[in-house]
Amino acid sequence: MFTTALASKNTHQGDLPLDLFAAIESLKKELNAVILAHYYQEPDIQDIADFIGDSLQLAKAAANTNADVIVFAGVHFMAETAKILNPDKLVLLPDLNAGCSLADTCPPEAFASFKAAHPNHLVVSYINCSAEIKAMSDIICTSSNAVKIVEQIPEEQPIIFAPDRNLGRYVMEKTGRDLVLWQGSCIVHETFSEKKIVQLKIAHPQAQAIAHPECETSVLRHASFIGSTAALLKYCQESPVQEFIVATEPGIIHQMQKLAPHKSFIPAPPINNCACNECPFMRLNTLEKLYWAMKNRTPEINMSEDTRNRALKPIKRMLEMSA
Repeated sequence: MFTTALASKNTHQGDLPLDLFAAIESLKKELNAVILAHYYQEPDIQDIADFIGDSLQLAKAAANTNADVIVFAGVHFMAETAKILNPDKLVLLPDLNAGCSLADTCPPEAFASFKAAHPNHLVVSYINCSAEIKAMSDIICTSSNAVKIVEQIPEEQPIIFAPDRNLGRYVMEKTGRDLVLWQGSCIVHETFSEKKIVQLKIAHPQAQAIAHPECETSVLRHASFIGSTAALLKYCQESPVQEFIVATEPGIIHQMQKLAPHKSFIPAPPINNCACNECPFMRLNTLEKLYWAMKNRTPEINMSEDTRNRALKPIKRMLEMSA
């Protein structure tokens, strides 16, 4: 938990309060704010959040909130989604540099050319993309509902799936559909070592490997269960298995341990001896930055109204198709 940093000082912003948790709770009431946090955030942020979830759960929470201010403890595309759904609300992101390696692999100009090269294709885009890519899409999906959404599209309709090639391959396998894939990927989910996971399974013969579908096929083939962060969390709670090797960003393990304290969770190791299995963008948000964002009402997420309106349509289609 947050201890030594409680009395720390930020020379650019001023003195931090002695009890950040209490100060943030006070600001929530003052602003009529809601704090939304992704499972990959640091434990302190998860513990102070009003709602914790995966991308689909957070999109639904953003769509249904009555708060005047949305503080999004996640990455840039998530906060953008909240703004797209709530144009009249103040949407804050603790650190504007909290981007997404996957979203960065899909530049709007390049994707526009790719789309033009595949006329008559329906564009299904994973929510892990920029507002500009959403604006060029027909339907948005998440790892929770990607298979369900593609299954609802007529078989004769050709589909572009962007930007994650690994999730796209997983959807192809599950649906039997031939998708045209944009070749994007997440630096975290491509860093897991198949060899080290196999070694862990040998060292822990009772453990089950579970994985996010953004992982490469070589990792997924060793998983007993594949699903979104929310699905992985639910599976760990309900499964009789007592030990798991978790192939996704290890921030989720905080919730796994809280909800199943009697079970053991081993983070899947990266290829190199580094912390590469941790998302460097998610970890840019801190409790201090969250406090200052609320205190100063900045950094704020904004976009052009044209982009927002065009991006809103495919998000609404996703929410309708995943109801």
